[in-house]
Amino acid sequence: MISALLFTIGLVGFLCRRNMIIMFLCTELMFQGAALAMVAFARMHMDVSGQVFVIFILTVAAAEAALALALVVLLYRRRETLSAEVWSQLGES
Repeated sequence: MISALLFTIGLVGFLCRRNMIIMFLCTELMFQGAALAMVAFARMHMDVSGQVFVIFILTVAAAEAALALALVVLLYRRRETLSAEVWSQLGES
């Protein structure tokens, strides 16, 4: 229940906001919601495979965080804004 709520809040935040940092935080919230659901199902079935998937999710989230923050810093240096609409203009310049 809590994992679905976390994922839904992240999804709504990602779809409604145009600030790149807020969108990034919302994707991280969706990752954490999915990880919490996997831990809950693994605990319910007394299986360790859910925890293995969570470690994989956390690894992917860390790599995504590093890449996304690097892109956000690059976007801010080039355009001095964090608006998502600017991403479509990066290929034109």
